[in-house]
Amino acid sequence: MADEDLSRLKIAKTKAAPVPSRKRRAWRYGIAGLVLLSAIFLYTAGVLRPATEVQVASVVQVYPSQGLTILNASGYVVAQRKSALASKVTGRLVWLGVEEGSRIKKGEVIARLESKDVEAAERQARANLNNARANLDSARAELNDATLALNRNKELVGKGLIAQADYDTVFARYQKAVAGAAAAEAAVRAATAALEAAKVAIEYTQIRAPFDGVVLTKNADVGDIVTPIGAAANAKSAVVTIADMDSLRVEADVSESNLEKVKVGQPCEIQLDALPETRFRGEVHMIVPTADRTKATVLVKVRFLDKDERVLPEMSAKVAFLSRPVTSGEEKPRTAVSKGAIARKSGADVLYVVSGGRVTEKPVRLGGNIGDMVEVLEGVSAGERVVLNPSPALRSGLPVKIAVK
Repeated sequence: MADEDLSRLKIAKTKAAPVPSRKRRAWRYGIAGLVLLSAIFLYTAGVLRPATEVQVASVVQVYPSQGLTILNASGYVVAQRKSALASKVTGRLVWLGVEEGSRIKKGEVIARLESKDVEAAERQARANLNNARANLDSARAELNDATLALNRNKELVGKGLIAQADYDTVFARYQKAVAGAAAAEAAVRAATAALEAAKVAIEYTQIRAPFDGVVLTKNADVGDIVTPIGAAANAKSAVVTIADMDSLRVEADVSESNLEKVKVGQPCEIQLDALPETRFRGEVHMIVPTADRTKATVLVKVRFLDKDERVLPEMSAKVAFLSRPVTSGEEKPRTAVSKGAIARKSGADVLYVVSGGRVTEKPVRLGGNIGDMVEVLEGVSAGERVVLNPSPALRSGLPVKIAVK
């Protein structure tokens, strides 16, 4: 069995590896060279090159007035004429004709209090006045009759046709009629005054606007008790708060050390945080003649030269104090970029725009300087990011990464 097993053992014969031919070796070398050349090309083109770290800046919209600014300050829009409307008497609010944002005219009735009691008093005073006038007419008629009787008896007593006692009686009647007429006139005046007082009491129940304005807040509603003192539980001292929109001013704090740069009538530019794309013309209206010792600032009031319904009290504002007024054509924003982002290449101005992790070289046409920036007339648009202080080796297509500040 052992001999049989050994006889079955055979050594497997395999074909020897063929020796590559010269043509095949050349083909392989060609592929390797092509791969190497491709890698060199891709590296040169920036595909395989490590990203270059760069500083970037944004292309922005700026206003020419930035080059005229000598001082900046912040503050708030404040209505210089503002009023909390309330009644002089205590009563229940039965009608309210305005709400927040309502525009009202001077003298317009905006609310009414319950007035049945004062209206009844007014009707009573009017009736008393009519009664006093009737009494005056009666007294005047009596005076007229007494005057005629006195004149007749004066002639008769002069001729001796009547006794002196009869004349004295007529004269006494005349004097009584004069006094009665005077009393009746006084009663009419008193009744007239009482009626005027009743009308005033009714007027107190009608809340009127003291000037043209806009309702800022509504502090009470129908059914509330309104009182001028406001000490009673659940009572309201004011119905609405109004402001004169023509009296809006920006109140800004200016440091004492910079106060010499500000003067009354100085041109300003106002920017509201609520309306960042709009600039408002203004001028210094007043420098309040006192300082805040806690902040070492002086309050400066700047008025708006142009009315705009979008401007509201208590809006946050920034004020730029200018060296001269903004001229026609300087009101609109312009596209600008930092001067450090401009590069010269082949005699042309270029910017390197960063997008998708790579840079693109863009030729641009420049305008004038705006402060530390330069106007870009064409080539890029606001919002694009460009490389600051670009290297001469930088070119389109190269990968970049933005340096962290």
